[in-house]
Amino acid sequence: MDIHPTASSFKIMLDKARHHANRCMQDSFKYAKERWDKSHKPPDFKIGDLVLVSTLNFNNIKGPKKLKDSFAGPFMIKALHGPNAVQLELTG
Repeated sequence: MDIHPTASSFKIMLDKARHHANRCMQDSFKYAKERWDKSHKPPDFKIGDLVLVSTLNFNNIKGPKKLKDSFAGPFMIKALHGPNAVQLELTG
């Protein structure tokens, strides 16, 4: 069974377009990663550091929202459980 020459050239054109789109996406991902990495540094929490805790998701604080404190603390870091996860000592 023979393939029509127009269909064959159309497939080649689609393959080239797909390859070009993939290359453009990879370049875009690389550029976005470089920009992100340039302006962000990993957190450097250490045991014993004092940190503030956001009260954004605290639902038990009553009163007008605009009068609530944005952060609670400072609290001492008791243990590290990952780069952004810490255990705090909430007493005192």
